[in-house]
Amino acid sequence: MMMTRRNLLRMVFDAEAALPARDTLVCVFLRGGADGLNLVVPFEEKAYYKLRPSLGVARPDQPSGTKAMNLDGRFGLNPALSALKDLWDEKALAIVHAVGSDDQTRSHFEAQDLMERATALETGVSGGWLARHFQTTGTEGRSPLMAVGMGPRLPETLRGAPVALALESFDEFHLARNSASPEALAKALERLYGAAETDLANAGGQSLRVLGTLDRLRQETYTPGGGAAYPDSEFGRSLISVARLIKAGVGLEAACVDLNGWDTHFGQAVLIDSLQRDLAEGLAAFRRDLGETFKRVTVAVMSEFGRRAYENTAFGTDHGRAGVMFVAGGAVRGGRVITEWPGMEPGQLEEPGDLRVTIDYRDVLAEILEKRQGQLQISRVFPGVPLRHRGIFA
Repeated sequence: MMMTRRNLLRMVFDAEAALPARDTLVCVFLRGGADGLNLVVPFEEKAYYKLRPSLGVARPDQPSGTKAMNLDGRFGLNPALSALKDLWDEKALAIVHAVGSDDQTRSHFEAQDLMERATALETGVSGGWLARHFQTTGTEGRSPLMAVGMGPRLPETLRGAPVALALESFDEFHLARNSASPEALAKALERLYGAAETDLANAGGQSLRVLGTLDRLRQETYTPGGGAAYPDSEFGRSLISVARLIKAGVGLEAACVDLNGWDTHFGQAVLIDSLQRDLAEGLAAFRRDLGETFKRVTVAVMSEFGRRAYENTAFGTDHGRAGVMFVAGGAVRGGRVITEWPGMEPGQLEEPGDLRVTIDYRDVLAEILEKRQGQLQISRVFPGVPLRHRGIFA
């Protein structure tokens, strides 16, 4: 066949069509053990109010006062999360309840480590679950900015990834801030790396391209789209950076963002309300900012464990087991609470008084990777784990 311009274009388009669709996956980790029972309230459970006489969020049908926002007749959204209601009504937000890991230690360190690796230490499987995902999908033709952890250190989720970058802010990345002429230095390095055909030269060239992209973004004045107003917080600023990378088309496939402070042993109502508003307002602004681009984005929110079913004497809750996950995105079959609800009566709780885990969080992650990230070897990402899709996506 003669290689005409038309034939060449057809080959390019066919090749692109054959590639698996990949969303940008944004993983939000609520570190400290978020109280899923108060974020998404099981208001039809009489035991909930018996166990939490002070902390329980009132039913939606209460005539006045602070009360849960009815979602489906069984569960209600904490009013501090009200900014998420538009996503719910848009059917772009699904909630997974009574979800968690098989960790029994109730230790922050152990539970976070297990959740980020998604496998027990004794299995001998190394690296984070998202790193293993990228190991199985290869890096050829992928961007040096394909995976980013927002913060000073790379999260364990991305530990072992072929390409991953810890990014605290765009200002942190530029050539030789003490150099009299960073432009001249960049050109000299380009000539040096361009003259060689080695792995080091290729890595150096990639690094220069990353620096160039981040430097351009650093110098640009950014106005969020759709009138979005991010919260003035570390979490809000991290989401702005992720949105800018997505909209800049740099090939970002995954970003990890932390929201810390969910360990609420005492004075929970005061502590958790501001965190919930930060989370909800940040995600709502992120969706508004991205506009149509949100169709190719999936956001997964998780925490290492939930809190005990009953409140303690310090008006807080102790470490528990099952919690809640939020999954948002343009392809999500939202407007649903997905659960195998275990109940909260004394005979239904797990000792010493925790909501039982009935959905493995890896079910949720596996469905995201297979349906929205083109993962074809899921058993290598979550080895030895019996997985089940939960219908989050069509």
